Amino acid sequence: MTGPDFAHLIRLSDDTGLFEHADGPLPRREHGYCLDDVARGLVVLCRNPELPAELVVLVERYLAFTAHAQARDGRFHNRLGPDRGWQDEPGLGDWWGRALWGLGTATARCTVPWIRHAALACFDRSAHHRPPSVRSMSFAALGAAEVLSVDPGHSLAAKLLGDISSYVGEPGDTPDWPWPEHRLFYANAALPEALIAAGDLLDDLQIRDDGLRLLDWLLTVETSEAHFSPAPAGGWRIGEPRPAFDQQPVEVAALADACARAHQITGDPRWLTGVRRAVEWFDGHNDLGVPMRDRETGGGYDGLTPDGPNHNQGAESTLALISTLQHGRTLLGSDG
Repeated sequence: MTGPDFAHLIRLSDDTGLFEHADGPLPRREHGYCLDDVARGLVVLCRNPELPAELVVLVERYLAFTAHAQARDGRFHNRLGPDRGWQDEPGLGDWWGRALWGLGTATARCTVPWIRHAALACFDRSAHHRPPSVRSMSFAALGAAEVLSVDPGHSLAAKLLGDISSYVGEPGDTPDWPWPEHRLFYANAALPEALIAAGDLLDDLQIRDDGLRLLDWLLTVETSEAHFSPAPAGGWRIGEPRPAFDQQPVEVAALADACARAHQITGDPRWLTGVRRAVEWFDGHNDLGVPMRDRETGGGYDGLTPDGPNHNQGAESTLALISTLQHGRTLLGSDG
């Protein structure tokens, strides 16, 4: 099987990094780059089972971008302008968490030894921080889980992963809303996935089961008539209208990630249903019955609006598509 198509990711990349935005399939170079997307790129490339030479080049560039974004104290810049100048101060936002996720994945899975070593050195410089955001912490925890999967004695990664449960909290007592936040926001499944990973790698069954319970509930509320109906960009809680728009591919990809991990750890085939529905969402099994991918270019559409797809094919949506198709190929025997 050929697996996911990386043609559009290559199209969005240059010798510096990964362009954030696109006009249709064409990169919008004037908007520059962001670490958020470059780090996502590290995750999907390094967990691909095969890395041809043209993709190894991308990994090298994305890792160099991430290292360049890292301040001496372990914080990260996020936005690099088209003039190659940073447009922000180093911080601990989502991009910090995603950087650690990308670095951890490169450490654990990249087929090139020097990249694994360089990525771990960058990870170690940043893993002592604790961000204010539960999502940033969840992304970082997923990177720590990757490091621990190949080095169970790595103390920085173990401590970071061990702190995730205090960030997410325990499921609530209200049956119809056990979610630890007052509403769903974005990339929601990263929270239970981080708990599942922590419980598994740190041998804490309660934390693992809390994550599985939250993921099971999330799948229920984000499913309608056997297809995914994810929370919109503005968030959602019970009582608000559904379906709701604009729906973001990153939410679907996070569901696929979490279900793939839940299946890996428990062996329960019911989690494969979540992976299958994520793949199908991109193929048109969604609230409007329209494809959310361009099979000619390999790009993912930026969002599902009330009027149909936003046909721009930016980095975040394309990486969400590739990530989901990777799970489809591995777990369902489908290359998309």
